[in-house]
Amino acid sequence: MDYEFLRDITGLVKVRMSMGHEVVGHWFNEEVKENLSLLDEVEAAAQAVKGTENTWQRAGHEYTVWLDGEEVMVRANQLEFSGDEMEEGMSYYDEESLSMCGVEDFLQVVTAYREFVSKK
Repeated sequence: MDYEFLRDITGLVKVRMSMGHEVVGHWFNEEVKENLSLLDEVEAAAQAVKGTENTWQRAGHEYTVWLDGEEVMVRANQLEFSGDEMEEGMSYYDEESLSMCGVEDFLQVVTAYREFVSKK
């Protein structure tokens, strides 16, 4: 999972992720927005579920992050479906709206993000 951190013209940090993980970057850009306490919450949750069968999720305005002891899923809230809304043969997956990765990989991005933000 490759990533890049940039600052836009206003000085805000923007995250770009490799193909297949774009939504993780969108989550950082739309939900985190340099809010390090949110990252604290995610890291604490990752520690809490590690080695258990428990899961944790946090719904944001645009994206929800979900994790268990092994993987992290970030998905756009617009992907919530109930009942039989989707036509047969259609897939819930959309690379721009859903991404999964390992917890360790995700936490490496979180650490790198913190380091980049602190270098203002």
